[in-house]
Amino acid sequence: MTITFEGRVPPVLRGHDPVRRGRMRQLAESGLTVLPGAYDCISARLVEKAGFNGLYLTGSGMSMSALGAPDVSLMSFGEVLDQVKRICDCVEIPVMADADTGYGGPLNVIRTVREFERAGVSAIQIEDQTWPKKCGHEPDRRVVDIAEMTGRIKAAADARSDRDMLIVARTDARSVLGLSAAIDRAGAYVAAGADVVFVESPESEEELRAVAASVDAPLLANMVEGGRTPILPAARLEEIGYRFVIYPNAVTRAVAFAAQQLLGTLKADGSTAGARAAMFDHRQLWDLFDYPSWVGIEAKYAR
Repeated sequence: MTITFEGRVPPVLRGHDPVRRGRMRQLAESGLTVLPGAYDCISARLVEKAGFNGLYLTGSGMSMSALGAPDVSLMSFGEVLDQVKRICDCVEIPVMADADTGYGGPLNVIRTVREFERAGVSAIQIEDQTWPKKCGHEPDRRVVDIAEMTGRIKAAADARSDRDMLIVARTDARSVLGLSAAIDRAGAYVAAGADVVFVESPESEEELRAVAASVDAPLLANMVEGGRTPILPAARLEEIGYRFVIYPNAVTRAVAFAAQQLLGTLKADGSTAGARAAMFDHRQLWDLFDYPSWVGIEAKYAR
């Protein structure tokens, strides 16, 4: 039996809706889909309320918000999975999740895919870096050989129980071995079973176009403010041939900046009154998380 309240699935059960994976696969086969990055339940709900068709769960944002550390491979598989579960439960839109290298060998990749799938993820991203991995827009990255990464992809594809679960293969070879090597790897990963290809950190629009012209699979572009890849309008990325574009830490940066401004006002004025126009009030914040629905569910079962 499925518990519903006024026709809606309660937030605590949203992560277990398999229909979302079918929607994500449909997005991969249609025009460009913008996936803003989220790192916790507040940022995820804001993405959903803004009307986006999906979100990207950023490993970098999770590391900064949960551990107070940049993207330097400190978050464990279990810590990431806990956050994945919470975010999938608090939104109804499809979630693409960053799973780094899969957290180990093929057996670890299999477990990662199965656990992320059970958590409600619609697409899982696995990359070809060595462990510990680094942010895709930082120097000194290293990549495993093609055979090891194709093994990761094959294990991931075989491990999923729902064929609509997308396997996103990321290669960091552009900054390590050059664009041609990255394109070659992208093709090998498609042959191994990847549904979507993510060539990290092309350094010009011409390189973005070269990837699109050479890889026969749905492509993902990564827009990082201040990173190695130029920020192109979504319409141009769609014209080039991309199917997904992620903005992994745009929300993270905006929230950090806005909070810094607020705290500066509070420090200077001894009050938040001057910043009220840039804040939710008490009721607006609670309603972001369907407060009336929670109260209604509680009342339904109260004595």
